[in-house]
Amino acid sequence: MRRELEVILDSTYDAMIAVDKHGIITLFNKAAERLTGIDSKYALGKPVKEVILNTRLVHILETGDYELNRQQDLGNIKIITNRMPVKDENGEIIGAVAVFRDVTDILDLATQITNLKEIQSMLEAIFNSTQDAISVVDQNGINVMVNPAYTELTGLREEDILGKPATIDLVEGQSVHMEVLATKKPIRNARLIVGPNKREVIATAAPIIVDGELRGSVGVLRDVSEIIKLNKELNAAKQIIRKLEAKYTFDDIIGQNELILKAIEKAKKAANTPATVILRGESGTGKELFAHAIHNESDRKFSQFVRVNCAALSENLLESELFGYEEGAFTGAKKGGKKGLFEQANGGTIFLDEIGDISLNTQAKLLRVLQEKEIVRVGGTKPIPIDVRIITATNLDLEKAVEEGKFREDLYYRLNFIPINIPALRYRKDDIYPLVIHFIKKFNQEYGRSINDITKEALDILKKHDWPGNVRELENVIGRAIINMKHCENVIDVKHIPLIDSYIKYDRQNLVQTEDINDLEDITLEEAVSKLEKELITKTLKKYKNNKTKTARALGISIRSLYYKMEKYNIN
Repeated sequence: MRRELEVILDSTYDAMIAVDKHGIITLFNKAAERLTGIDSKYALGKPVKEVILNTRLVHILETGDYELNRQQDLGNIKIITNRMPVKDENGEIIGAVAVFRDVTDILDLATQITNLKEIQSMLEAIFNSTQDAISVVDQNGINVMVNPAYTELTGLREEDILGKPATIDLVEGQSVHMEVLATKKPIRNARLIVGPNKREVIATAAPIIVDGELRGSVGVLRDVSEIIKLNKELNAAKQIIRKLEAKYTFDDIIGQNELILKAIEKAKKAANTPATVILRGESGTGKELFAHAIHNESDRKFSQFVRVNCAALSENLLESELFGYEEGAFTGAKKGGKKGLFEQANGGTIFLDEIGDISLNTQAKLLRVLQEKEIVRVGGTKPIPIDVRIITATNLDLEKAVEEGKFREDLYYRLNFIPINIPALRYRKDDIYPLVIHFIKKFNQEYGRSINDITKEALDILKKHDWPGNVRELENVIGRAIINMKHCENVIDVKHIPLIDSYIKYDRQNLVQTEDINDLEDITLEEAVSKLEKELITKTLKKYKNNKTKTARALGISIRSLYYKMEKYNIN
């Protein structure tokens, strides 16, 4: 009988250790050997506290307490143990027994289950909180999941959808779910009408593949009305960006010279009126800068600012761009016609640069705009009323153009309502230093440099130049000077200025030698400057065999400035 009992105890999955009232081990079954790693032959007959170091059986013998379902570390494993006293018929403690089993795998599995539940809860929270309307069907096309955004968009309740075919929400169009299940390929941007409210949506769906098998389809609906709203907001943003095209203010005009301050003061006064302004000055003096500033100072600053370079467009193109055209007005005209720049600038400001270069035909149409406050599209007959502030600019002698019949006198007087003369840089050389510092800061940002000043000697060289290209030319010279500098240099010096090799060096070695100072007596300073400037341009053209590009580069001016000066001095 005892042998049978030992066989039974050795066959149990649970480990058992028993001790007598003296703490001597009397039972140590096979499961106990497996879990503790201790041989039963070694353990039997020995005090339990010598065999199992952290045993609690001695405590049970002393107190008679029961310890049930206690978790304990046993080496590299975790066990759940029950410890109980063994009593005789008189209730006396005659021993104790511990029954325990390995629960390491069970605890790991429990942890995994807990983690899976947490992941599932998180995914469900994401699924339910996303703003996209999502539905999921199984491989048979039956709805198994929908999120709140889906029910809100379709107008159907969850109980109206779940367990029903994928087509339950369709009013018009083919089910993307069924197409995905048939083809096992994603479907994108299908236009559908869904739900009792007949909402127009764009649908996208993709197959759900598990272990290589098709298990269903997931679809996303997006309300088209929301997309239309976003498009409107985008167009509104584009309009705001266009309105911000006038990016300069009077704070961006650098200078403390009396002439430039008078021009700024007059421009500020003009900004507060709707009157037409004409900006007069040589090329590169900053006429466009003034036009931006006038617009931004006016009550039209939140409306459009449209800039037109009249010299850059042919007569026919300029006319169609300014006034627009009707459908069929000419070959290649857009269907439905096109708005002109005057219409686009309605309520805002249009800046007509190089106004002296427009043809007499276009001048007549511009006069109509000024007089009647309306335009007529090319190929059209219906007048279109407009409200546009006009700012013009030119570097030509308009008075001379009027005398020669190249510019309409009536238009001249309309445009010349508030003339603002912007002084050339040679008449305000005391502004060269603050302009240089301004350009240094600008190019530091563009080139990633840390230039901080210019030497007095280099500044003196700049002040000796007459700057036929004006502020634009000075900007180019400073930019090229910075490019010439080494990265360890932070102050512009004479050696960095490219102007030495173009204008000044040529002026010292050639021009002065050709002119007798006595020939310059009894004339004004402006006449003397013009005489020397004409001689310099003529000699430079001859030197470069009439190559205008090389001549302009050598003189440090733009091609446009060169042509203007050649026309001004009648240089063929």
